[in-house]
Amino acid sequence: MNAPFRLDSLRDDAPTVRLATPADGAAIDAFVAAHPQATPFHRRAWLAAVASGTGNPARVLVAEAAGGPVGLLPLSEIHSPIFGRLLASTGFAVGGGVLATTPGAPAALFAAAEELALRRSCPAIELRGGVLPARAGWTIRTDSHCGFVRELAADDEAQLLAIPRKQRAEVRKGVANPLTVEVGSAPRDRAAHHAVYAESVRNLGTPVFPRALFDAVLDGFGDDADILTVRHDGVPVASVLSLYHRGAVMPYWGGGTREARRLRANDRMYFELMLHARRRGCTHFDFGRSKTASGAYDFKRNWGFEPEPLSYAAWTAPGCAARDADPTSAKHRLQIAVWQRLPLALANRLGPWIARGLG
Repeated sequence: MNAPFRLDSLRDDAPTVRLATPADGAAIDAFVAAHPQATPFHRRAWLAAVASGTGNPARVLVAEAAGGPVGLLPLSEIHSPIFGRLLASTGFAVGGGVLATTPGAPAALFAAAEELALRRSCPAIELRGGVLPARAGWTIRTDSHCGFVRELAADDEAQLLAIPRKQRAEVRKGVANPLTVEVGSAPRDRAAHHAVYAESVRNLGTPVFPRALFDAVLDGFGDDADILTVRHDGVPVASVLSLYHRGAVMPYWGGGTREARRLRANDRMYFELMLHARRRGCTHFDFGRSKTASGAYDFKRNWGFEPEPLSYAAWTAPGCAARDADPTSAKHRLQIAVWQRLPLALANRLGPWIARGLG
């Protein structure tokens, strides 16, 4: 299975591509650490967390030339009885895709990914960033999602004033309310985060991810991940699990209870995270991706973030229908409406089984 892939259609000087083995760990870490376009989702820690937390195995394609690695494509092999099989770069992530240092490496990795997908009976591939393919069978979308990143301010007062007036008023209300803020990754922090996040996504009509995934990310990333929780009378009402990468904080899995809205706890949460991130040395706040023109998209713009279109690539095996796991598609609207009405205990029991196949 780790033998080089057959890339007959490429040039004679194309790099060799093979599946990585555990012995490649140090070389992969060094390649990712040195590459300027690497994201947290290219790290082995992310792939390992997804594998252990959801049961979806990691497959890493490495392109090699005489001097060593010249390209990398991390993949999660997603299995879902509802949505089908998928190779995603990277699974449960908003980033990923090909990293390359030579012109010939991307084409070789795309071809190898197609071959791997067919070997593994995966009729679909998704690349969430990186170099984009210009090959038959691939489609490119630049209108579905946007990213939101901006610099952090120099001090607390400047950070508050950097928020547009209307949103700043909401933050001030959250600061004035009797709320407490805690940061950590201990069992207390993890339990609070999962409880809040599970309720939040249920209210949105989305199955919650397995708690094991959150635990695996926190364990794998160590100091590069933490949880910030806002409490009211000791009860968690808003919580976010964040990643830290190259001077940027990324609030990744966050949400609030129904009570959070009245208390402006979500507004307080994100403002406190900005302050916390700057104090630990961050220079940028990466608000993550949102679907274009969605409620989350408008929320981030209200904070003064400008949307930057993201480019995603998708491949579908010949003769197969395109994969549809988009929660906003007409196909899934009824399921979402039903899910929003489920008792929280039932949603938390069924959700992880479904969500581990979303990818």
